Amino acid sequence: QVQLLESGGGLVQAGGSLRLSCAASGRTFSTYNMGWFRQAPGKEREFVAAISWSGGSTYYADSVKGRFTISRDNAKNTVYLQMNSLKPEDTAVYYCAADQWVHVSARNSPTDFRSWGQGTQVTVSS
Repeated sequence: QVQLLESGGGLVQAGGSLRLSCAASGRTFSTYNMGWFRQAPGKEREFVAAISWSGGSTYYADSVKGRFTISRDNAKNTVYLQMNSLKPEDTAVYYCAADQWVHVSARNSPTDFRSWGQGTQVTVSS
């Protein structure tokens, strides 16, 4: 399995931007479909965005569509989540996930992915 390490979280005012990164270990990163999930206190982990192994297909939760962009650089073994126009309700721990066999879509659930990072905190103040 691939090892994942997120970075880029922090505190930002509403309307601001952050870019999260997820660095993966191993030489097979380009064969993994990737996802971003988030979990707010007292809530279940929810889907944010997903990207196919080639980067050719991307999917978003309705709540972030038009504000967030998922991308990947297979040469750098890294997937990104650019977050613009942040809202207080975006506050959560953001997790990167990977799986070689998942069929990525906007309906992905956490159980679809077998490898996870430790998460990075994003806090949006009003």
